[in-house]
Amino acid sequence: MLPAALVAWGAAAWLVTAGSPAALTVTVGGVAVAFAAVRFAPLRVLALTSVCLAAVAASCAWRLTTVEHSPLTRLADQHRLATMDVEVVRDARPFSHRGQDAAVVEVRVRRVVAAGQDLRVRDRATAFVDGTPDDLVVGRRLVVVGRLGPSDASEEAAVIDVVRRGPTDRAAWWWEASERVREGVRRAVSHLPEEPRALVPALVDGDDTRVSEEVEEDFRRSGLTHLMAVSGTNLTIVLAVVMLLARASGLRRRGLWVAGALSIVAFVLLARPDPSVVRAAAMGAVGVAALGFGARGGVRALCWAVVGLVFLDPWLSRTPGFVLSAVATGGILLLAPVLAARLERWMPRWCALAIAVPVAAQLACTPAIAALSGEVSLVAVFANLLAGPAVAPATVAGLVGGVLAVAWVPLGQACGLVAGLCAGWILTIGHRAADMEAASLEWHAPWQVLLAVVPVATWLVVRLSARPAVFVGVALGLVVGIWRPPETGWPPDGWVMVTCDVGQGDASVLPVAEGEAVVIDTGEEDAPVDRCLTALGIRRIRLLVLTHGDADHVDGWRGAVDGRRVDQVAVGTSGGPLIPGAPRHVAEVGETFSSGETAAEVLWPPPEAAPGSDRNAVSVVLRATVRGVRLLLTGDVGAEAQQRILRSGADVGADVLKVPHHGSADQDGRFLTAVGASVATIGVGADNDYGHPSAALLMRLRERGVRWWRTDLDGDVAVVVRDGRLSVVTR
Repeated sequence: MLPAALVAWGAAAWLVTAGSPAALTVTVGGVAVAFAAVRFAPLRVLALTSVCLAAVAASCAWRLTTVEHSPLTRLADQHRLATMDVEVVRDARPFSHRGQDAAVVEVRVRRVVAAGQDLRVRDRATAFVDGTPDDLVVGRRLVVVGRLGPSDASEEAAVIDVVRRGPTDRAAWWWEASERVREGVRRAVSHLPEEPRALVPALVDGDDTRVSEEVEEDFRRSGLTHLMAVSGTNLTIVLAVVMLLARASGLRRRGLWVAGALSIVAFVLLARPDPSVVRAAAMGAVGVAALGFGARGGVRALCWAVVGLVFLDPWLSRTPGFVLSAVATGGILLLAPVLAARLERWMPRWCALAIAVPVAAQLACTPAIAALSGEVSLVAVFANLLAGPAVAPATVAGLVGGVLAVAWVPLGQACGLVAGLCAGWILTIGHRAADMEAASLEWHAPWQVLLAVVPVATWLVVRLSARPAVFVGVALGLVVGIWRPPETGWPPDGWVMVTCDVGQGDASVLPVAEGEAVVIDTGEEDAPVDRCLTALGIRRIRLLVLTHGDADHVDGWRGAVDGRRVDQVAVGTSGGPLIPGAPRHVAEVGETFSSGETAAEVLWPPPEAAPGSDRNAVSVVLRATVRGVRLLLTGDVGAEAQQRILRSGADVGADVLKVPHHGSADQDGRFLTAVGASVATIGVGADNDYGHPSAALLMRLRERGVRWWRTDLDGDVAVVVRDGRLSVVTR
């Protein structure tokens, strides 16, 4: 069954981007091969694989055709204003847009009235709504008036910019009941400090809307991100409690399966039928199968679960959560029993399992993690070992507290206190692990190399696990290496840009030659930019660009020029400080500069652009090329200016983006798409009062596959090119 699952998975991941004609062609081919192979016994595996391939391809063809030929898609292409009856299919996610509350919510459009047509449809769409989204929960229906636009996602028919919406109707009783329990969880922890108050709902039902960006980033570096998403871990905990109660009640094999299945259904209702929840439910079903049939039965169930999931939702095949969950489950089923059996020779069984499960999952996921993020967490196993014991009590206490809070809030808060204490421990582990200098390792080679490296590493781990002295010695050596890594040189070899940590401001450096650089902006204070340039060994500034006259970009100029020669200063139409002894001119569109390793061109602003009251809009925008790497430095331009830049026909394509305006929400999605960067840097101050970088901006970067680094969390950020591959080194 394994070949069939892998082929079906790979086909779904390709076909959802290839279009309905390709999917239909694969369907016909799969059916033909299946008919030819089924007659010969040695080819039965090929026949089964072809059947699964044809089924998944047929699902893709049907779904893609439905979207491509939907009346809603046609109206979206025409940017029609429409009145729609919609049903919420995923809870709204709030964000801030130009200082105002807003939300993005996935809906199913059931009826649309536009251009004199009254149409019944059942198409998915993404809606952007102003105001607080508290009433936009799964299952509720409402009428909205909005401007339709085409969607970049092949599974959606449209994007809706809502200009007016009516009240929401109540959902079916099971959705309303689940919402009451979710609200009960939030009330049960409402008296806790901010971080535990946000984390407990994420652990219980995947509600991570209140989790701060700092916690998200630290959990990513420490390998604990899976705890904040609804995953097999959450469901396994719930299943374990249910199974214990069921066994205590006298239920046996079939009864346990029924209890497990009912628990999965209830969990999906509570955590919402998002793709990640459906995937977690499937992995939970795999766990139930393994309980009944052992590891081999579990692997078979995992393969069928993969085929079934990509048949029901082909787009699930491309989501990181699905990739990591399926691979981790496979690793646990295949490797954990072997590793645990060898560790049991010299330690208690509970301890052997506690070590074997995270080690197996991490080894299995390592190639996928490197492919998705370009780095591998070195502290993930240790962090999960330390945080793991607190996850189950936090989840169970939070869930019980949520149920009790429905009846009486003070009683629920008593359980919420227990959940909060456990969540506090998890947060401590996440923060401490992320703060370690060697918390994660940048992977510069192609991720496919790990497909050869990981099996060798797995063989070594299994062999060493039976030798206590060697196993413990290697583990302690790894801990010491992570805790006190060897010092690395700065700047790193092959650097093409450094975004300096200057607090809530901007300062970027491009190398020209040894000791020489182009500097773009200086931040607000003298000391931080001076420190950054000194560490880089910069003694001569060939060109100092001051993008616009705001203090957080120019007031640190004395720190930049102190003890350094400045050849030329370029300012935007909003001006900037006069720097003694340095010739100065106003940068003009089309102006170019080339020296040493760096060439740059001014893309914005046009000469007729007067600063007015918005100096951000006339920031100098540069496109530079260093060692073949294209970099776009954007000052503080907002969405309106970004749209004007696109309309001007300027080539904004780049490999690296210095994110505009410290990551504010005032960004244009089409601009980010046109840039097409794979790496982004964000100059932002810790605990700033502006909410930078905004959750909306980070979500847009994540949707486009852009990896970002922030100076408030990572310090100085150096973009490096080695063997033609981009990586990032922080300091």
